[in-house]
Amino acid sequence: MKGSLERFIGELRAIEERAKPLVDERISQFKRLGVYGTEEELFSELSFCVLTANWSASGGIRAQEKIGTLGFIEYSQEELSRILSDLGHRFPYKRAEFIVENRSLLGRLKEFIHLPSVEARKELVRSAKGIGWKESSHFLRNVGNLEVAILDRHILRVLKDLELINEIPNGWTEKKYLSIEGIFKEISEKFGKLPGETDLYIWYLIKGKVEK
Repeated sequence: MKGSLERFIGELRAIEERAKPLVDERISQFKRLGVYGTEEELFSELSFCVLTANWSASGGIRAQEKIGTLGFIEYSQEELSRILSDLGHRFPYKRAEFIVENRSLLGRLKEFIHLPSVEARKELVRSAKGIGWKESSHFLRNVGNLEVAILDRHILRVLKDLELINEIPNGWTEKKYLSIEGIFKEISEKFGKLPGETDLYIWYLIKGKVEK
């Protein structure tokens, strides 16, 4: 296992110089959103994280561009579901429903993102529809919190291949998420980066691009 992890860290270091400008630019975008973003812009990002669950980051980006910041707030549930269906979302009706219900959180999102990481995620999981531990971590990272890990299936497969976890979880409890996040943080420390940065380098290693 140790050798496998060392080889993996070596693979990350091999692409680090090439990926760094893309990673740094993406992180700058995240931090700008967290510091200067309006409630409407934060809600757009929360909605993006709702959409990427059981879909893809690239699909979520397309939807975010098509709907626009105000569209997430103003469009009817029917209009949102039509757009998502046209874009090929697997669950357009349910995701549109979640987005509309989450509008009740407008005015509270800045409050959430300034909470400590674990507490912020607990509040988001409790308050937001379509947001679990992975999605809440995704949202926090995308507004500049680099201390959290986004444990999507790509990352989990890496951890399993490295024999750092025995199986890929089918669902999350707080205890399970934070336990595996701790394993990911150890990898990040070996790589010399924060978890939210390491995730982007791994994505570059896998996909050759840096999404969000």
